[in-house]
Amino acid sequence: MSTELDRKFLNHLAATRLFEPPGLALLAVSGGVDSVALLDLMVCVAEELGLSLAVAHVIHGISQAAADAAPEVKQLSRSYHVPFYLEELELGPGASETSARQGRYEALRAIQKAVNARYLVTAHQFDDQVETVLYRFLRGSGPAGLAGIPAKGPDGLVRPLLPFERVELEQWLSYRFPDPSVRPAIFHDPANADARHDRSWLRHHLLPYLRQRFGAELDRRLEEVAVHAAEDRAAWTSLLYELPGLDFRCEPGAVEVARAPFGRYDKLLSQAVLRAAAREIGCRLGRTHSELLQEFATSSSSGRTLQLGSEFSATLVFDRLRLGRIARDSAPEAVELDLLRGSKGGVTWGEWQFSWRTDKVEMSERDSFGAWVTYGPCEIRPFCEGDRINPLGGVGTRKVSRLLMEARIPAEERKRYPVVARGDDVLWIPGVCRSDSALPDIGEFAVRMDARAG
Repeated sequence: MSTELDRKFLNHLAATRLFEPPGLALLAVSGGVDSVALLDLMVCVAEELGLSLAVAHVIHGISQAAADAAPEVKQLSRSYHVPFYLEELELGPGASETSARQGRYEALRAIQKAVNARYLVTAHQFDDQVETVLYRFLRGSGPAGLAGIPAKGPDGLVRPLLPFERVELEQWLSYRFPDPSVRPAIFHDPANADARHDRSWLRHHLLPYLRQRFGAELDRRLEEVAVHAAEDRAAWTSLLYELPGLDFRCEPGAVEVARAPFGRYDKLLSQAVLRAAAREIGCRLGRTHSELLQEFATSSSSGRTLQLGSEFSATLVFDRLRLGRIARDSAPEAVELDLLRGSKGGVTWGEWQFSWRTDKVEMSERDSFGAWVTYGPCEIRPFCEGDRINPLGGVGTRKVSRLLMEARIPAEERKRYPVVARGDDVLWIPGVCRSDSALPDIGEFAVRMDARAG
């Protein structure tokens, strides 16, 4: 029954240990039924699980209708006394499902990193799992892809609603808010009903037809496919640690294996092992890349590197093969800006996007991705050794390098993390710290700067 969903939810989390150890959980809330129910349920169980919560919302910039959900989600977050973080993208009306999903996750990861959240929590539920399995089957996915959406992903990604159907979540909200006048506003994204998108067409056209043909058991049969495939995938993960001589090692963002066993395995087994190892860091190898990596592991010499798409590469280090994310070590050059009255614009700095506009000043936040700045010249640059900042609301100065370390910015990424400076004064480290320098008064007009990673 809907009145027992919070207890079922808590029992599920206790059994699966999805949130161990406890910490800050960043909830991705779009404003739809699923994510609103996620927020409400997480508020119900957070104290018992030792979790603190925050909400992240992403505006894709695809349609104005989608942007209208942001104020509602912000107000909903405030009603639960949960911090709210917003990222705005400019994908445009022609954006594909894939680009929208990729942009959304990049924005969510940027917020997660900035607020130092242990977990990023999404509202995928049972109906999404069914759609995903069928969609991947139609796209020709292999067994690992048919495992569907995992409950846990890399870097703290958690999907706690997978056992629960959308109708259960709708009933829960009706139970929690019996008076429609105080029930949270539910946003219905027009893109979710647009049959031009494959997932929308599958949801609204193909699945209803298949259910009519095969009956109500269709969803459970597709779930069984996912369960069998997930068990097979888990077995491969276990095998990585058991295969003699493989010496599999996994660390954040990278995996390593010994090369010698691939001289004994046949090609198909070698490729299967390499695919399983790559999956542990979120790298999905198709048939072509699996074949290339297998040949690279057995035939290339130490010191050679093989690029696998835009995100990952493999490197041979003597008798070992290391697979990891591509490092981007060079720091971007400084960009000079002249923030004049009435100015508006944007600039790219490395992997960051900056925009600015003239507006009426509101309250400044110390660790936000947006900052109010008085008119005048400034620059976006890497931090320099010796840089210090006067934190907003603080006493004295702090080393920028220390603040980046406390914000859990990896050492290899700190030179690519931007600071906004005016002369020798560091004004702002996006998402980390705002200075009390060049701070305009509330109510006057000044420049609003916003930064987005990725």
